[in-house]
Amino acid sequence: MNVASPALAPSVLLVGEALVDEFRERRVAGGAPFNVARSLAALRPGLPVCLVTRLHPADEGGAALLASSLRFNLSLAGIQHEPVHATGRVAVVEEGGAHRFEIHAPSAWDFIELAPAQALLVAAPPAFFYFGSLAQRGAVSRASIRALAQQAGELGSTRYLDLNLREGSSEPLLAAESLALSDWLKVNELELAQLFAWFGTADDAQADMLGDASALAAPVQRLMQRFCVQRLILTRGAAGYAAFDAQGEVLAQDSGLALSAMVDTVGAGDAFSAMLLSACLAGFELAQALALANRYAAALCGERGPLPDDDAFFAPWRALLLKESTR
Repeated sequence: MNVASPALAPSVLLVGEALVDEFRERRVAGGAPFNVARSLAALRPGLPVCLVTRLHPADEGGAALLASSLRFNLSLAGIQHEPVHATGRVAVVEEGGAHRFEIHAPSAWDFIELAPAQALLVAAPPAFFYFGSLAQRGAVSRASIRALAQQAGELGSTRYLDLNLREGSSEPLLAAESLALSDWLKVNELELAQLFAWFGTADDAQADMLGDASALAAPVQRLMQRFCVQRLILTRGAAGYAAFDAQGEVLAQDSGLALSAMVDTVGAGDAFSAMLLSACLAGFELAQALALANRYAAALCGERGPLPDDDAFFAPWRALLLKESTR
């Protein structure tokens, strides 16, 4: 098992899409890795966080992404400039309290180059290497991301796969090859059901995702052992979350939280990942880190878009993390 080693810098290297989310009334910076990276930087100022992505620096979207990176004091070392293809765009279509995404292609983030990203990885091997599946829809970025994940594992980093099954990346082969390169896997209930349908038994495909997590122990164990995954983190929206070890045993679970205000759920899973990684790096036990991640994701559902406009939102969360890390 690859685990975050004390010998490594307490840092996170992320690779994948950065794009512009187009809501009805406005456009905001988004993309799962970019959302996670910005939350990490906001929650743990001074923590070495680097996002590897690609954008067109001369178009409106690229300017917005660079401005957002600067707002969060995010390192620009991993941002590659793409001279041909436009910065990524996604239309957020809201229907009946839910949302779906219409993702434009090709985009700048489909062409992430390996060599400059590899140089960053080798220069400072991170405690966590974060990657997803959406950015692997194109051949260039897919090859780069997989080479980086392979090398990160060899360097001792914990490889955190945030499976993000969207149009263009919802294929069993792509999922299987990504799972084989991961140590920790984060999925929602729909994504886990799809993995069971692809790789499990007929009974696995009928498993109840929202009941007691212990009922998922057997199919989760089969999935994790097939791909040598060491931790599986399951987010279940209003039903809460659960975490499993490599034997399918439930490490922690809890129910969802009552929301004082619901604006949208865009970026809620990214918020969960960001706080989970932040809390683990701050010294929280896994069960504590998961509970805090659940609370943080719920709080983000009261904000418009993947991150709040007001930086004051992050202050109490920073205080919680700092208290634990200085104990």
